[in-house]
Amino acid sequence: MSYLLSFLLVGSVCFVGQLVYEKTKLSPGHITSFLVVFGAILGIFGLYEVLLEIAPGGSNVLITNFGYLLVKGGVEGIKEQGILGLFLNLFKYCSLTLSFTIFISLLCGLIFKPRDR
Repeated sequence: MSYLLSFLLVGSVCFVGQLVYEKTKLSPGHITSFLVVFGAILGIFGLYEVLLEIAPGGSNVLITNFGYLLVKGGVEGIKEQGILGLFLNLFKYCSLTLSFTIFISLLCGLIFKPRDR
């Protein structure tokens, strides 16, 4: 059942993203930013934890999870160290994801040749 719920969650987010892309003039970068902010808003109100319980496999791989992890680290930092903790712990939970993304981007840049336009 967990696989089905994860599939439905990720599929519905992708479906909504594709609809927004097709029906508006927003670029993929705008839509991605919107989904990160949407995940952060869900995290602020505690609704993203519900998604993690219902469909852990699906909600852990979405771009919305990045926004949630930023909020989670920031809120935890504020509770532990005050306003300075916000900046110190902001990337606590998503630093591995960012590091991996930068590393893979570097590898792709070294391996593949860019297209001439």
